[in-house]
Amino acid sequence: MRLPFPEKIPIVPAFFFALTLCLIQISQGTHATFALGCFLYILVATHGFNVAGGFTRSSGAFIFFNSVLGVVVGLCMKVYLGEPADSNLLAPELTIRVLLVGMCMMVVAIYITRRITPRRSLLGRMVTDAKMQTATVGCLIAGILLYISFLIFPSGSGSVLSALNQLNRFFPMAVVLGTLNTIRRSGGRRSINLPALLAGLMMFFVGLFGFSKEGMFAPFAAWILTAASQRYKLSRPQIVGGVIATIFIFRYLVPYAQYGRNFREENGASYATVFNLLGNLGYVREQYLQSSEDAYEERILGYFNTPQGFFDRLQMLSIDDALINETALFGKFGGYPIILAFENVVPHFIWKDKPQILIGNIWAHEVGLLGDEDETTGVSFSSTATGFHMLGWIGVFLLAPAIWILLFTIFDSLCGDTRQTPWGLLVMVLYAHAAPEGDIPSLIYICFYTGFGIVFAAVVGAYVMPVLGTLFIGPEGIELRRAGSIRSIAGRLLPPPPKPDQPHTP
Repeated sequence: MRLPFPEKIPIVPAFFFALTLCLIQISQGTHATFALGCFLYILVATHGFNVAGGFTRSSGAFIFFNSVLGVVVGLCMKVYLGEPADSNLLAPELTIRVLLVGMCMMVVAIYITRRITPRRSLLGRMVTDAKMQTATVGCLIAGILLYISFLIFPSGSGSVLSALNQLNRFFPMAVVLGTLNTIRRSGGRRSINLPALLAGLMMFFVGLFGFSKEGMFAPFAAWILTAASQRYKLSRPQIVGGVIATIFIFRYLVPYAQYGRNFREENGASYATVFNLLGNLGYVREQYLQSSEDAYEERILGYFNTPQGFFDRLQMLSIDDALINETALFGKFGGYPIILAFENVVPHFIWKDKPQILIGNIWAHEVGLLGDEDETTGVSFSSTATGFHMLGWIGVFLLAPAIWILLFTIFDSLCGDTRQTPWGLLVMVLYAHAAPEGDIPSLIYICFYTGFGIVFAAVVGAYVMPVLGTLFIGPEGIELRRAGSIRSIAGRLLPPPPKPDQPHTP
């Protein structure tokens, strides 16, 4: 089975999928207006994905992850559970209208972006195939050295290490470069090499010890997206192993991350605590399920009637609905978060007293998701919902599209075709999390800091990492070895003897 990397989703199958979903929703008791809004949302998202170029452009990946992980998975799960799609929402009809208009404006942003984005990427193929292996090794070594530095030396706000941490993309870049290099050099027979495997394991264990689902999923996402961009064909052992790993992660590691994060906030999460939790994954899962049931009994923004584990995190409908309903009841929040987001672009070492406000925490308090004493937990909302919360319909028609145009133009211009260059694949890994859960201020941050980080990764990966990698694997990693000169060929016929009237040539 070859991994899919769609450049376009046929509109006819998408139409019948949306229509079938709509009819089932109505049969399950969903109001016709909400079901029709879901039907139109899927069609508009499909059209936007196709216009953007599918997964061949980072903007297409943004639309895919924003719509599928933000809305479509939740809708399909409601159908599977037999629950009305508009149940457990505070303002379902208003919410689906906001999301539908937001997706329409996202498509408008795509059309504008295509007109102003250069045809050729600005970064191009800075890392050639010949230097890709040494660049992979260099990224792995740089990532390990930085990680050790973060553990040993202080890295508070305004420090050099803090700045490097915001630009640090070395581990995912090693996975992407190593996977590309292996697939291309092996002709599609293999997809992973030792440096990429080590970088992926480092990412996984950093996420494991930090109770971060994003950290644990990122190496798998980087490998899957990179392999899919090359149309890599999975073997049967790889398919079976992938299914087993997915079941294990969903069943045990997701509850571990959720439960452990709460435990870390209380007791600091020492290494002994981490190993204790990992040694009792069954108990940790039971505790997580119990806490989820308690939260559902209190009806704290749950979309489904009963806890659904990781699927509770694969939808933004209930979270966005709470924020949209808050706006409808108590009015707009205002545009101050936009000013704050652009102020946050100024580096801390230049503006030492820069204000630090966790806007997601403030909005979570507004909708009653956090306790009064919790001032550190950040809660994610989509860019469409936050645009509506700040400026109402003006935020959906003008503010959010302006930020999307800025985001799409920057990364499509830098990265170009994701099948040709590795930089777009790095952005796609980021979008898997940021597209459905990134609010407007977060997208502004991504435009500047992540944009600069991609440029930094490209330049360093092209010119510095191959040199660093050469120190460890030698110069033969840079250029392909030349075949030895042919000295003799066994069984070769000797030339005929010269004729008597011809001079002998030695």
